[in-house]
Amino acid sequence: MKKEQIEEQVENQEQELQEQVEETQTPTTEELEARIAELEDKNLRMMAEFDNYRRRTNKEKLDLMATAGEGIFKEMLPLIDDFERATEAMNKTDDIEAVREGIRLIQQKFISFLDKQGVHAIETEGVDFNTDEHEAVTTFAAGEEQKGKVIDCTQRGYKLGDKVIRFAKVVVGE
Repeated sequence: MKKEQIEEQVENQEQELQEQVEETQTPTTEELEARIAELEDKNLRMMAEFDNYRRRTNKEKLDLMATAGEGIFKEMLPLIDDFERATEAMNKTDDIEAVREGIRLIQQKFISFLDKQGVHAIETEGVDFNTDEHEAVTTFAAGEEQKGKVIDCTQRGYKLGDKVIRFAKVVVGE
């Protein structure tokens, strides 16, 4: 390399260093104050935005809680209509079998409604006693083969999804 090339490289490096030094110099008071004002403004806007978000979500939660059961109750109204028709039919007819059949149909319709809502009866017939789903009302001497098994159900239990919402009241063999 020639001396001129080396001097040119040194000169370029010096110029680059000078530019870097100029870039890293401390900002002026006005620049700092402007930056602080900008950050304070951003912070204030962010806090206001968060406050609006919090208010909006709280309002949505309150609205949801106020109308949460509305859909379920709307779906139950036809069942009430069916019960009213059954009551009228009981008063007007002497055909007890027709009334029984009407009540069975309403019961099936109601069970179907509960299934759509995710509510299912807890199995009790001939299963092992399970404290997570069953509540023992009493025990009954039933022999070795029935020991620890559910013998009778006095009140059906129900689950909403996987959560027990009412324990089944059962008689357990001992």
